[in-house]
Amino acid sequence: MKITNRRTVLVTTTLGALLAVAAPGTVAAAAPVPSPAAAARVSPSAAAAGDRRGDPGCRPGTLDPAPVQQAIAGLPDADATSAQVRITTPDGCWTGTSGVRDLRGQAPVPPHARFRVGSVTKAFTAALVLQLVAEGRIDLDAPVQRLLPGLLPAGYPTVTVRQLLDHTSGLPSPSVPDGIEWQLAHRYDRWTPEQLVRLGLRNPREFDPGTKQHYTNMGYIVAGMLIEKVTGHSYATELDRRIARPLGLRDTYAPGDDPRIRGPHAHGYQAVVRDGRTELVDVTTWSQTFTPASGNIISSLTDLDAFLTALFAGRVVPAAQLTTMFTLPTVPDVDGGPARYSAGLTAFPLPDGDTLWIKTGSRYGYLAGIASSRDGRFRVEYSITGTDAKGEELSATAQRVIAAVLALR
Repeated sequence: MKITNRRTVLVTTTLGALLAVAAPGTVAAAAPVPSPAAAARVSPSAAAAGDRRGDPGCRPGTLDPAPVQQAIAGLPDADATSAQVRITTPDGCWTGTSGVRDLRGQAPVPPHARFRVGSVTKAFTAALVLQLVAEGRIDLDAPVQRLLPGLLPAGYPTVTVRQLLDHTSGLPSPSVPDGIEWQLAHRYDRWTPEQLVRLGLRNPREFDPGTKQHYTNMGYIVAGMLIEKVTGHSYATELDRRIARPLGLRDTYAPGDDPRIRGPHAHGYQAVVRDGRTELVDVTTWSQTFTPASGNIISSLTDLDAFLTALFAGRVVPAAQLTTMFTLPTVPDVDGGPARYSAGLTAFPLPDGDTLWIKTGSRYGYLAGIASSRDGRFRVEYSITGTDAKGEELSATAQRVIAAVLALR
């Protein structure tokens, strides 16, 4: 199995489909899923309720959260064991949770619960690189071969830093055996970025650099290596020093080779079919070294909102470099459509001519997403512990949440 990121493409496609049917006060219906036995044995916890514990910046105003409350009510079920959503509009802000901390009891999702953000990591990585560009330590149009000598084979076409960030590098992704059982058996493996690049380069390049766009992790894995080479510090250190501490983000960190989620969190589960029966496997503890700088960060709703707000306001990346995060390359997607991915974000055009800038992510057991209008007045962050977070179809709970928040825009 060649590791690509069809999940992000799927979420963007699903957004379009849900936008077509969402109307104020409605929630799109989602197809039913088979009920795992483990989930069926657990009684649903109390329905979602407003939760502004320790989040004074989330003021209710006149916002009616009923559509979002409805979207996440009744968890755990076969599709997800918990959900957290934070939405901010000009009418106010609402934060709510549903479901349980884990399937061993009825304890609710803890306050300030941390979760794996998956590819939302890329927004942080792009911001770190662009900070270094602003400092004159990296040139977006500099060849990777000059900055990281020996990483790519001799004679490999020139790949620029900009192409790493906007998914136009054509660098191939690594291949691993297919199937969830292989993933579970190897979830504690430790990978280095260099190993991942070498594994990827066993495959042919996808296209000549700068000629097409294909969303993958590889450009960001290399970008993480570049951050470490230029600064002389680990990615985790630079994330903390440049973004987490200045913004007061208490829950945001890169775990390195620690497979746990430190601090309060909800457990993630993966539905696995064995001997004709579906069971839920606790996948909370999982090494994220296979996605360094591209999918490994842990955060919380409050932290993601603080980061998103500061980023769009120009308080993380200077204005001159921030434009890169809102600029799409003028090349086609590999599927023939227009490019949709900028540096760290995804453009989602709305029927009224506005654009939402989004980023979604998935790791086994966890789905996450952020979205904002360019002026930052409409923002959404969510985390869903989906039972098939890396599956072919987007979680029904996520579909309901997406439709509900779009209806409130």
